[in-house]
Amino acid sequence: MRLIKETHIKFMDQRRFGFILSTVVILAGLMSLVYQGGPKLSIDFNGGTMVAVNFTEAVDINSVRNTLSDVSVNGQHFDLSKDEIKLFGDPSNISIRLAYSEDRPENFAQDVVNHLYDAYPDKVPADTKNFILTIERVGPKIGSELSGKAVMAVISALGLILLYISIRFEFKFALGAIAALTHDILVTLGLFSILGYEISLSIVAAFLTIVGYSLNDTIVIFDRIRENIKAKRSHSYDRIVDESINESLSRTVITSLTTFFVVLILWLFGGEVIHGFAFAMIVGVIVGTYSSIYIASPIVVHLHSKQVEK
Repeated sequence: MRLIKETHIKFMDQRRFGFILSTVVILAGLMSLVYQGGPKLSIDFNGGTMVAVNFTEAVDINSVRNTLSDVSVNGQHFDLSKDEIKLFGDPSNISIRLAYSEDRPENFAQDVVNHLYDAYPDKVPADTKNFILTIERVGPKIGSELSGKAVMAVISALGLILLYISIRFEFKFALGAIAALTHDILVTLGLFSILGYEISLSIVAAFLTIVGYSLNDTIVIFDRIRENIKAKRSHSYDRIVDESINESLSRTVITSLTTFFVVLILWLFGGEVIHGFAFAMIVGVIVGTYSSIYIASPIVVHLHSKQVEK
């Protein structure tokens, strides 16, 4: 059963609007990145410690922030109120991300836990061990290596995709696909910057998943374009691309909606740990579907026109 009946939408007539919309969104994201000095990286890349503690009842984030504004360790006083402090899956669980700093003692994370434990005697378990959910440390050197590997993973994926599509189709199709994938990553990265979300290893994994998902959608349309070029030689190139997108539209919408509902449920009920990944996937599914139609295909049409003019 087709969810969408036969359509005759002239997508290529709307490509100027698509380019303008994408340009505005990407520029807004880039301006945000420049203003904030780059993406907000998690301790996975910058190095630091993530501490999660479990209170016996719900606590107020602002109260915890005030408590951590003055942490005394061996005569030194530290203000942690500006570090990331948030709920961790439950109103009684608190997550604290401590950025790496050379002036902090070796067991600083444990000192922070002890400070919180002493500050809320009526809201903590009797045993200190039950108070600590996790303490995860990432050194600055490891964080730097992970940053380099994450960038190389994305670049390598785009490079291999360029090679694959050049072999399977034509080079102009490869350029259209790479432009669409780059568009998807820039839009998602910019949106994360605007909303102040952190980029962690799980978000990099989401970016790579978005690349694969968007490419799958684009390949389906490209396949149909290639088939129609052979079958409808008398039609103009713009018309062939429009017909190909319309013929693939029902499949595209069904696939996108199925994936969207899954990641939406993950975002709503998956908990704090997977929240960022699910949000990135939600953005990626929407933007990936859009770019397959309004970025990849119009670029192929444009490159074809340039080729014909020569």
